[in-house]
Amino acid sequence: MDARLTPANPHVAHDSLKGQVDAPTYTSGEWRRVGVGVTDLLRTPDGPRTRQTLFGDRLLQLEERDGFAFVQSEKDGYVGYVAASDLVDDRQPTHWVSALGSHIYPAPDFKRHEVHNLSLGARVTVVETSGAFARTDTNLFVPTAHLSPLSDTRADIIATAELFLGTPYLWGGNSRAGIDCSGLAQAALLAAGHACPGDSDMQEGLGKAIPANQPLQRGDLLFWKGHVALAVDDKMMIHANAHHMAVAYEGLDDGIARIKAQGDGPVTARRRL
Repeated sequence: MDARLTPANPHVAHDSLKGQVDAPTYTSGEWRRVGVGVTDLLRTPDGPRTRQTLFGDRLLQLEERDGFAFVQSEKDGYVGYVAASDLVDDRQPTHWVSALGSHIYPAPDFKRHEVHNLSLGARVTVVETSGAFARTDTNLFVPTAHLSPLSDTRADIIATAELFLGTPYLWGGNSRAGIDCSGLAQAALLAAGHACPGDSDMQEGLGKAIPANQPLQRGDLLFWKGHVALAVDDKMMIHANAHHMAVAYEGLDDGIARIKAQGDGPVTARRRL
């Protein structure tokens, strides 16, 4: 079993793992949601960041211990630890932040100090819309211009990825404050209504293989060992990468040659959704 997707630790496991994983306790868990702009998902409470979760993301909490919640993310199944204080009671979201970023305010007044910064993909539960602001279930306010109903999608994944141009590269990042290659691909695909795993090796199973004699098209995915990029067209790609330390355009031929020359090998897959 892939540890990144297996809801079990030395203390507890999800009920679905009975007979597969030995654990002192099994539980069905409790749904919570993220109540801050972005929070790190950690491999262990004192370990490295593996991914991030955004405001409104639903997390299945299996355990709380020493200030950390052991959780599994609803959107991609990723497992890890988050600060328990960053979680709030579960509510079904109604809208998502479809702009690159937004803010959530204590009153319907853009001159007030924001409570949280929100990134594209964050989810909120709107109970009332009046003028330029939408009121959430926690009596906070988000500009309506930055929100879309959950049923709305952004079909052009490249246009979504391009919103992040210049965003700093951040290992395990999933927000406008910092993002990595798989985080960028996931943000763009989720916005288009496509289910998308959290890491590039998992994403390599998406769509169908593109024959070697076919040119790339807008929205195609290119994979290397540990990296993913999105084709803008048959000559250009966009990706979050440590070479530019940012989300950047790069010529396909130049990028493929550079990545190989730096020791990361050839393209391992080309996939079309």
